[in-house]
Amino acid sequence: MGRFVEGADRSQLCFLPECLEDWVDEDNPVQVIEAFVEALDLPALGFDGATPANTGRPAYHPAVLLKLYIYGYLNRVQSSRRLEREAGRNVELMWLLGRLAPDHKTIADFRKDNGRALRQVCVRFVALCRQMGLLAGGTVVVDGSKFKAVNNRDRNFTHAKMARR
Repeated sequence: MGRFVEGADRSQLCFLPECLEDWVDEDNPVQVIEAFVEALDLPALGFDGATPANTGRPAYHPAVLLKLYIYGYLNRVQSSRRLEREAGRNVELMWLLGRLAPDHKTIADFRKDNGRALRQVCVRFVALCRQMGLLAGGTVVVDGSKFKAVNNRDRNFTHAKMARR
């Protein structure tokens, strides 16, 4: 991947856990995230930093941060600080990111700088999940009406009050 910050090899042996591949099953959702992101053409989608600069400190590859973002999207972890914490302690994320743990500012800047590209990726990911039958096809309707509620004793009716009246 050129001049980017490189992650650790997933098959590298270490003290705990022995090998990250042993801790992530084949049917784990992170496997889907990995395959999905690797199949995307990130420069064509408009991700900043998809081609590395020749000077300066090497950056994280946008694919790494996108995998982290999608993982948070699926697991309802929106906060950049919580994603940073999860990357350091969650074995699934360690496997997915190659033991990289970007800080919260990097994650927040990635979201801020790649808003349009992230929306396109989310649309594609939801379409893929629907195609695979992972999402239900139910309809949700949200009504934007606002009502002023007055729930005093005279306007509150229970079954007993209705029977008395």
